[in-house]
Amino acid sequence: MPLGALLLNSGTITQAQLDQAVAEQRSSGERLDRVLIRLGLVAKERMLAALGEQFHMPVVDLPSLDVDQSVIDLLPSRVVFRQRCAPVRKENGTLTVAVSDPYDMAVVDELRMITGSPIDLVLADEEEISRFIRDRYGVGGDTLDALSAGIDQRPAEAKGGDEADQAQEATLIRLVNDLLAEAISERATDVHIEPYEHELIVRYRIDGVLERANVPPTINRFAAAIVSRLKIMANLNIAEKRRPQDGRITFRCRTTGGPTQEFDLRLSIIPMLFGEGVVLRVLSKSAVLMSLDDLGMPAGIRDRWSKLIERPHGIMLVTGPTGSGKSTTLYASLNRIVSDAIKVITVEDPVEYHVPGVNQIQVNHKVGLDFASGLRSILRHDPDVVMIGEIRDKETAETAVQASLTGHLVFSTLHTNDSAGAVTRLLDMGVEPFLVSSSLEAVLAQRLVRRICDACAHDYTPDPADVPAGLAYTPGTHLRRGAGCRACRQSGYRGRLGVYELLTISDNIRHLVTQRSSSQEIVTRALADSDLSRLIEDGFVKVLAGRTTIEEVLSALSE
Repeated sequence: MPLGALLLNSGTITQAQLDQAVAEQRSSGERLDRVLIRLGLVAKERMLAALGEQFHMPVVDLPSLDVDQSVIDLLPSRVVFRQRCAPVRKENGTLTVAVSDPYDMAVVDELRMITGSPIDLVLADEEEISRFIRDRYGVGGDTLDALSAGIDQRPAEAKGGDEADQAQEATLIRLVNDLLAEAISERATDVHIEPYEHELIVRYRIDGVLERANVPPTINRFAAAIVSRLKIMANLNIAEKRRPQDGRITFRCRTTGGPTQEFDLRLSIIPMLFGEGVVLRVLSKSAVLMSLDDLGMPAGIRDRWSKLIERPHGIMLVTGPTGSGKSTTLYASLNRIVSDAIKVITVEDPVEYHVPGVNQIQVNHKVGLDFASGLRSILRHDPDVVMIGEIRDKETAETAVQASLTGHLVFSTLHTNDSAGAVTRLLDMGVEPFLVSSSLEAVLAQRLVRRICDACAHDYTPDPADVPAGLAYTPGTHLRRGAGCRACRQSGYRGRLGVYELLTISDNIRHLVTQRSSSQEIVTRALADSDLSRLIEDGFVKVLAGRTTIEEVLSALSE
């Protein structure tokens, strides 16, 4: 039965919807099943079932199958990657292979010729097949096979080869692109490439946690060539192996189910015992600029911070460890106040988001443009608001203080564990106490905690012994956590959300600053005056709201 008639008979679509899809098919030239999915008229799962019925092919849930390694070994990885298929079992001499496209029957002939066995096809979701291939054959497995075969076929005296020449080979270029594309598809924020004596380990940081990528062991043969390829992409010196190097790569990649996007990769290379270690920070150039309302701040903190950033002068600091979302908060704050009546200039390293109406300067250490020199220069451009990517030294701190005292509103970041620690950090840098007390207006501290996966979240009743002091928990009520599923890579978490702490600098706090009081004394005074809301309190609120877990909050915020 034709696919359209089959979907009509099952009540999946109406005649009007079928006519719409057929008209679209005539203009686009696509297959009817793909048109129906693209128009949103039929879900992918329902279409897969309909195709299985049309072609009399069973539909399998690929992740639930326990596939023996001996079956995996029956098909060369290059064939699996090219045909986008997955061997699932062999019974009575017949090899069962999962495919996502039942219209492409040429795969049967190739597999039969390679294996010498009868082939039985079953249907599986395209994304599930892609994940199966990555998990079982490794990222870039087909490329590595081709690379290894190419080297093995060379004369003995040429097998070593020059890694610079290898870095220019099309297969190695494809391997590096596969590694980067895989990291982006898995939502990684960082890619770690670590050389050891007998292996090369690739790890992705996903939702703040490092996870080992599945790459074939043979990748170790091309460790130096991979680093050389990354250096070429970043316009670095491939002959320099004794000194650290930093650079940037612009990488275009099609995200899963989405359009092609451009990513900015910050590259850092450091010489190590068994080669050069690489870390890449992944920044999406097309990332959506978030507003303050989107950050997940508690209403009280958001309202106080919104009023503070409208002040005409002073320093507003956002603190937290690397990767805690400080830049996102600063951009959202700028986005709230920017207007035609205000001139905003920033000095950043790197420029992560492009903000309309904001003059943004990229730090360039090679020409001597750092935070301090950039800040001195932009003050002569008559700004109303200045953002410094980070206060790293006394010179930058003192220039920021002087800018605030001369009528500018200054935004910046510091690496401290809490909001009160920002005050003592400035004093430790050598800034005079009276300057800090007269210029600093507020400090917003933040962390990122993992969000419970919506796909596998469920209610549970915690053991009273596991409930920490400070959590306003009523015994017997339910909390939420994730069971682990395909969407969250069995972790129970998918995505992250912010946890916030805001310290406003009152007269009492200013007095303590001039006395060089400790951060604990500042916290005690601020809590007594209701000028401080703690990180752990916001974390527990989000636990009770079912957005994260007790374990995650304690892990991220334990003191």
